[in-house]
Amino acid sequence: MSKVSNRTKIATALVGALALAGSNLVVADPLSDVQKADTKIHQDAAASQKKVDNYFDQAQDMAFEYAQVADTRESVKSYNDYVAGLVADQEATMKLIQDDIDGVDKLRQGVVPLMFKMVDALEQFIALDLPFNLEVRQERVQRLRDILNTAEVTLAEKYRLILDAYNIEREYGTKLNAQTGQLQLEGKEILVDFLNFGRVALYAQSQDQKQAWMYNADTKAWDKLEATYLRNLNKAIKQARGQGAPDMFALPIPAAEAAQ
Repeated sequence: MSKVSNRTKIATALVGALALAGSNLVVADPLSDVQKADTKIHQDAAASQKKVDNYFDQAQDMAFEYAQVADTRESVKSYNDYVAGLVADQEATMKLIQDDIDGVDKLRQGVVPLMFKMVDALEQFIALDLPFNLEVRQERVQRLRDILNTAEVTLAEKYRLILDAYNIEREYGTKLNAQTGQLQLEGKEILVDFLNFGRVALYAQSQDQKQAWMYNADTKAWDKLEATYLRNLNKAIKQARGQGAPDMFALPIPAAEAAQ
């Protein structure tokens, strides 16, 4: 009896141990699953955080790039506005230049006839003036006529040359001028020294200084001067040529009515 009981006890203990061991195995499986799930959650959270960090970095990069693009856009806009201003200013300048060109064309149409009239007036003036240095003055007028009909000379240069000729004629009226030339008297040519006292009077003296004449604008002829004027006339000729010191001299001059 006692032997059976002991065996029974042993068997019961073995069964109990196995049952306990089985219950521990059953409890251990859900715990492992929880640990695995927690690990996976952490892994997923880490992966999600990494994605969030990547998205944040991308967003930061995009924000920086946008700021750069915005700055570039403002710079480009400012430059475009600047260029637009330059273009507008250039267009305005071009319009002014074109207006000037149109004005020059109109001016040219008026200046060309004016220049021909100025040369004609100069030629007429010389013909009516005292006949001093006549050949040189007439040649100057002819050169002006030739230049007016030459395409190689600019309009501005033509106008300048005409003004120069007028200026030379103006200076003739303010100075003593002496030059050597031929004087025709009674069908003969006499070598003389001419002296023009501005446009007031014109004289001629023979090379031997023994004869002298004064031009008569009314008769277009030469009136002989008295011998008393020979010395003064010779003095005046030397002064005109810079060969004598400035000094007073007395010479007859035409009457005021004749000089007008």
